[in-house]
Amino acid sequence: MRVWIVTLLLGVASLSYGAQPQSADILPIEQARRVWPVAQNLIAPESLRPCCAFGYDLQVRAVGVPIPVYQIGNILTLGTLGQHRYNDSALGAVKNIVGLSEEKSGLIYTHRGGFIDIAHVRDTADNTFYLFSQIYSRLGQDWRLFYSEELGVRRIQLHAFTPPASMVERYTIAAWLAGHLAFQLAQWHEIAQWYGFESVPGFPEEISAFSPEDLYSNLLGARLAINVILHGNAGSVDSYNKAMDKALHKALVQLGAVSKAETERQFRAVDGDWWNSKRRVPDKFLVLNRNYDLSENRYPTKVPFENTQAYRLEMPATVAGVTLSQLGELQIHTGSDMHSLKAPERFYLPSQFSELAEQAKAADQIQLQRMNK
Repeated sequence: MRVWIVTLLLGVASLSYGAQPQSADILPIEQARRVWPVAQNLIAPESLRPCCAFGYDLQVRAVGVPIPVYQIGNILTLGTLGQHRYNDSALGAVKNIVGLSEEKSGLIYTHRGGFIDIAHVRDTADNTFYLFSQIYSRLGQDWRLFYSEELGVRRIQLHAFTPPASMVERYTIAAWLAGHLAFQLAQWHEIAQWYGFESVPGFPEEISAFSPEDLYSNLLGARLAINVILHGNAGSVDSYNKAMDKALHKALVQLGAVSKAETERQFRAVDGDWWNSKRRVPDKFLVLNRNYDLSENRYPTKVPFENTQAYRLEMPATVAGVTLSQLGELQIHTGSDMHSLKAPERFYLPSQFSELAEQAKAADQIQLQRMNK
């Protein structure tokens, strides 16, 4: 979750999730059945969707908050999710802010996935789709792709290797590698927010760093996009958008999305433990419970009052006989303004991300202890 005025997304559950088989696999690990068309000349996602601080009906601390962080409407249902739109323009973010976008983003409570941030789902899905379009034809090559700065310069680095002879396996590997790298972008975003990154200068984003629902939502987005690609829906932006609509809706239903009133009740139930409704955006400790775990295989942050078995999201380490982490990685090179983050000797690698997250966790615990004295 980024530092934005809160929005909430809810799902209406018309079936009894208590009766759902708890072993049902919502997102099985799949492979492509054939080589499908791949979209050409995609524009990289321009900016992250404006979204939510954890909680609902949040108030802003001061008048004059920059427009880019203001989101109209904070509670949605499955019926008002809108239509997914690949984020290829900053104009899309502006339309979302002022309520003119065809898609909606916010928070939704689900029995099996906890709180889900739909903006995070959509953003990582779009990065997965974009990266796949870039990686597929270059799989096996030593190649790099630059993203814009987030504290540091983000560079996707692919490593040379001999890809399998099967084109179907190559297609499959490219899809999973794209999701793997897109999730690394999401991991870094949480770190960058904590260490001082500001999408809008002067508006701190620490409030949203490591929010409890963030990375589970990002991983859900990666997994949804991977399956959309593997099922042959990456040939154009239009086919991707339509497939994402269906995949997102289906996943939320299977995860057990609840009604508007029930989501509000769930937020109230964790008020004082997960968030403080008496604080205002962008106060950092409006959010009290954070999840610093960066794992690619994860359960949602445990909600204390939820008895339904949680759904574990997985990103396989190996696909078609190759290890994804050996094929490519996100590198963070020194940026123009690293804020409170120490500049790397060369560049930060994903293997170092957890240490940065643990340092953030320790610092937050000290601050909370001082506040509670």
